[in-house]
Amino acid sequence: MGKAGHSDRGEALLTTPFEEFAREHLPAPPARVLDVGCGQGELTTALSVAGYDVLGIDPLAPHQDDLFRRLKLEDVEGSESFDAIVASYSLHHIRDLDAGLDKIAELLRPGGVIAVDEFAWDRLDDTTLDWLYGQQRALAAAGHGKVPASQDELRRDWSAEHLGLHGFSALRKGLDARFDELEFAWLPYLHRTLAGVATEVLEQALIDAGAIQALGFRYAGVVRPA
Repeated sequence: MGKAGHSDRGEALLTTPFEEFAREHLPAPPARVLDVGCGQGELTTALSVAGYDVLGIDPLAPHQDDLFRRLKLEDVEGSESFDAIVASYSLHHIRDLDAGLDKIAELLRPGGVIAVDEFAWDRLDDTTLDWLYGQQRALAAAGHGKVPASQDELRRDWSAEHLGLHGFSALRKGLDARFDELEFAWLPYLHRTLAGVATEVLEQALIDAGAIQALGFRYAGVVRPA
């Protein structure tokens, strides 16, 4: 189960930070790294502190010329090249996924690595939806947020919220077409949308028991020669 699993005592473990997963596959510092969709720059900053020559790109990236640029992936100059590219919850937003992944492959130097942290929103089945709805009801009863009137409403809300985002099959197909897999792991994801009642440990335990689906995943691969 990658970085999430069980201890010798059978207790579910917390997923390690994506930075740790990525660094297991990235070349050693000071390798040149591109952080696609860096957001507020937490991962970019952490990799910089670790000694990487890193650039974070995002239309809303922080204003720090040395680490960040307010750019979309398609606007990165083709003359740039990187030893590795990381993407945390950003690939599913790229409008033209094939063009975006082609761009990533082009920007990577020979033998370059991609590390991805993503979620498969389209794997939410009836059993997992039922569990999510129960957790939302418990939170609402404790005074935290509101809960949809029914599971059907929750499903409609979930579909509407993720409308237009790439699902797992498209992401996996696109990655497999351009990279040779180094590691793949399913991970808990729904705990990110909940607080207090549903913990990551609980979600992982239910995934391991086969009671609900894992919606998070991590992928690392090496770019295939052109």
